[in-house]
Amino acid sequence: MLWDVDYTLLDAGGSGRAVYRSVFRYLFGRDPDGVAPMGGRTERAIIADTLSMAGISDPPRHVDAFIAELTRRAPELRATVAARGHALPGATAALAAVAALGPAVVQSVLTGNVPAMARAKLAAFGLDAHLDLDVGAYGDHHEVRAELVHLARDRACAAYGREFGGQATVLVGDTPLDVEAALATGARAVGVATGGPRQGRAGQGRAGTCRWPASTARSSAASAVTTVCGLVPWRRRTATSRTRSPVTSRQIRKPGKSSCSSASSRWRL
Repeated sequence: MLWDVDYTLLDAGGSGRAVYRSVFRYLFGRDPDGVAPMGGRTERAIIADTLSMAGISDPPRHVDAFIAELTRRAPELRATVAARGHALPGATAALAAVAALGPAVVQSVLTGNVPAMARAKLAAFGLDAHLDLDVGAYGDHHEVRAELVHLARDRACAAYGREFGGQATVLVGDTPLDVEAALATGARAVGVATGGPRQGRAGQGRAGTCRWPASTARSSAASAVTTVCGLVPWRRRTATSRTRSPVTSRQIRKPGKSSCSSASSRWRL
């Protein structure tokens, strides 16, 4: 089970945009013209667009340096996030409830954050206790979020000796891009209605997602638990739902034969 971080488990109180401006100022000696949209996107994509907006020539050449500086500043971010932000309602209980299902379910993250930033944000509210962050996938890996699903599956397979292909992988997130990543890789999608209006909300009944009443929005992370436990039926993907994704097959690598092909189906959700 792969959790998104920002606006799914926690609200960092605007710390992400603040650190982007600070890093830009450090690297280029001036303030950026703005920060590119962040909702559901990876750091590589956000950084490249932010640099382009500011008129920086050859933005891809500077992305790695930007990521390195974000990583260096991550330890100090933890205190800032703790002061400005908060864990979202139901997040702590949801993580604990999934952990209580036992070792058959592995919890980690699939997030646009770079690893050090994700760890700092989660640690600020003690949300990392039930997560194996070593098998997660992060925004320093690829511009396209769906590519992170393959990385997380590979890491979990290597660590646990069983495969997590298809709907054995569950993505929980708050934006349409979280859902798109799941649909593009054959995973299950759980959309939670905690995202901001600018990126839209993920739990609005798209094919491949589960739905729940709007009254549960403020504790919608907990709704993910009821879905995984089988209390909410999954809506199966259809052929038409696959064509709706703006992420093309050329952008997503095809999953190869898993080295964990002998895994028992009893481990699948």
